[in-house]
Amino acid sequence: MAQETHDHHDDLDTEASMVRDPVCGMMVDQKPGKPTASYEGRTYHFCSAACHDKFVKEPTSYLTASDPVCGMTVQRSTAQHFLHHDGKGVYFCSSDCLHKFEAEPQQYLGGKAAPEAAPTGTLYTCPMHPEIVRDKLGSCPICGMALEPMGVPTGGEGPNPELIDFTRRLWVSALCSIPLLIFTMGPMFGLPIREWIGEPLAGWIEFVLAAPVILWAAIPFFRRGWESVINRSPNMWTLISIGVGAAFAYSVVATLLPGIFPHSFRSHGGSVPVYFEVAAVIVALIFLGQVLELRARERTGSAIRALLDLAPKTARRIANDGTETDIPLDEVQSGDRLRIRPGDSVPVDGVVVEGRSSIDESMITGEPVPVEKTQGDKVTGGTINKNGSLIMRAEKVGAETMLSQIVEMVAKAQRSRAPIQGLADAVSYYFVPAVVLIAIAAFIVWASIGPEPSMIYAIVAAVSVLIIACPCALGLATPMSIMTATGRGAQAGVLIKDAEALERFASVDTLIVDKTGTLTEGKPKLTDVITANGSEQDELLALAASLEKGSEHPLAEAIVEGANERGLRLSGVDNFNAITGKGVAGNASGKTVALGNAAMMDDLSVSTLPLDGQADALRSDGRTVMYVAVDGKLAGLVAVADPVKSTAAEAIRALHESGLRIIMATGDNERTAKAVAAKLGIDEVRAGILPEGKKALVDELHSNGAKVAMAGDGVNDAPALASAHVGIAMGTGADVAMESAGITLLKGDLKGIVRARRLAKATIRNIKQNLFFAFIYNALGVPVAAGILYPIFGTLLSPMIAAAAMSISSVSVVANALRLRTLKL
Repeated sequence: MAQETHDHHDDLDTEASMVRDPVCGMMVDQKPGKPTASYEGRTYHFCSAACHDKFVKEPTSYLTASDPVCGMTVQRSTAQHFLHHDGKGVYFCSSDCLHKFEAEPQQYLGGKAAPEAAPTGTLYTCPMHPEIVRDKLGSCPICGMALEPMGVPTGGEGPNPELIDFTRRLWVSALCSIPLLIFTMGPMFGLPIREWIGEPLAGWIEFVLAAPVILWAAIPFFRRGWESVINRSPNMWTLISIGVGAAFAYSVVATLLPGIFPHSFRSHGGSVPVYFEVAAVIVALIFLGQVLELRARERTGSAIRALLDLAPKTARRIANDGTETDIPLDEVQSGDRLRIRPGDSVPVDGVVVEGRSSIDESMITGEPVPVEKTQGDKVTGGTINKNGSLIMRAEKVGAETMLSQIVEMVAKAQRSRAPIQGLADAVSYYFVPAVVLIAIAAFIVWASIGPEPSMIYAIVAAVSVLIIACPCALGLATPMSIMTATGRGAQAGVLIKDAEALERFASVDTLIVDKTGTLTEGKPKLTDVITANGSEQDELLALAASLEKGSEHPLAEAIVEGANERGLRLSGVDNFNAITGKGVAGNASGKTVALGNAAMMDDLSVSTLPLDGQADALRSDGRTVMYVAVDGKLAGLVAVADPVKSTAAEAIRALHESGLRIIMATGDNERTAKAVAAKLGIDEVRAGILPEGKKALVDELHSNGAKVAMAGDGVNDAPALASAHVGIAMGTGADVAMESAGITLLKGDLKGIVRARRLAKATIRNIKQNLFFAFIYNALGVPVAAGILYPIFGTLLSPMIAAAAMSISSVSVVANALRLRTLKL
């Protein structure tokens, strides 16, 4: 009988001083004198010394428990819902799970509840042919592969139903095939079982053993083969069903009506050979290959599952009265205040409202160095708090979080098709009919000129050709690599919108990069204040900053921030006037002040000659210069620089090594742009370019035969991103830029482009390896199966060996694709 201890939600809210003993589950008052223990920076309270000693001896055994209803991991010391059931403590994530358990405890004993079926309205698609979309489970009409649910996985879909079904059929096939092999291969080991039993009875025993395999286990193969004929889309199941069906049908007739066969069908002993073991073992081997392949295909989704696992299952919400409660993640709402303790994962996207800590964002951005976070900084769900304690305000929850959007993008990319897949599709379309013709030709040749019994040799050769030539490896070559690569990219902060973008980026030879926010930090800083007439720098800067307070230009913000850092007092401004493309003017502290470029000074008849030399030197160093005039006279200048990212030079070198030509396109003046380009070793500079100019640059390079990738982060980059062969958006930039791009870098850093380039090249290389292997395998396997080596070795390839080779080829292709999971980016 289950008895609930007094630990309901209301009790915890009202008795904030009570905590749970992680060993026995009892609620403990945090009074001095009670036993406590510290572990990994947290303090745990105990009801007695006995519980304390158990915890100290083996703390990891008492930290968490699994909710038996939903499977969620629950912190034992903070669990709000707890039962004593049959002498054991049971922990729950929520009152709903507790009530479900109370109603039917036996249903949930022994672990996690069975996964629910796919929700109503789920659509299904083929992994190899994503254009196929159905509203119910079934097989792909093109290739026969089982359809899979579309949409974003949740991590709780349960095991693959096809894998469960095929595993069960594999066991039945194997259990029936083993005695069949003993019957037929016994004489090779001194066990002439057929002779002991007698030929007619042995044939019937083989029939009884083979029937469950062919008439039950192999039904999915025959169904898919028949559908391929109806849909006029011959595929691997066409060949398998014909080969296995022919071997079994011949053997049944030979067992039931041996007298109808001519002498050419009889072995040297005078009996009609049967091939029940061939048909059964082929089915078993194909099931083995399918099960191994399905398990390997599940591993290609490990990246999505790893991303899903980044999000914690619970969040610690702070109520208005200051009490803290652990709640399931799906109950977090926008605006909630959440506590993030050291070692906790950030539950959702939001902003820090209190505290200071460093956050490990490597799982999302690929950058290993933790990022300092303090009040006002944004935090991303799934990242890990390293040391300090933070309080955050939730802003984006559920499907709106960056982690959810990443998972959705990866899922869509894994279902997309690379153009290179068209080659495999074209070959497969003609390959299956060609194989059938080759099998027929092999049968005719062996039946006509083969040694006695020639018809038996003819059947063996035809069935072997049909089995070994199955184009499964050819069909898997591209999608398995794409699925693995897109998942690997997401783990490194490189999001691939579709497979075409990945393939195109591997062949790109020119990269256009924006300067601000891509090569530079995008946050200009005041670097120099130079006076012309001996006035004080602080006075000059205060006047300039007072004027710039009314401006929205990014450089104005840098000047105002520089003045604030020096503690300068800014005055009000009258008659403020912003002159487009030149600068600003107004009255401050009783003086007429103007700040702008040389053109503005010319309009005011103010000579800049005394400072032109210093201004040119600053521009040559990549700084933007603005002159300051006070009461119609040159008073000095201020210089602002947008710092180059610390990783930019290294990234540019790596991109050059990968064969890319780098062009900087920026709206800055030419001298400043060239100064930045010189520091980084950029090949070409296009300065003073407006948004439409960037698109025109892309079109110009296209017309010259270049394959262009464009990297940018602003709204003004969107047209160029959409026009390029491949658009690369910085995840720190505008949403419209990310929508226009085929690749998104979660961290606005050129090193992400290096990762994307390496991933693209490795993926295409992997696909070509798979296609080469599949083509070579079939090119060599078909003639060998047809008997081309018989004159040399005097033997034909067994259909069983052909089935094993076919299965191995498919598994090998998937295994090669899985190597991309460990690719170093």
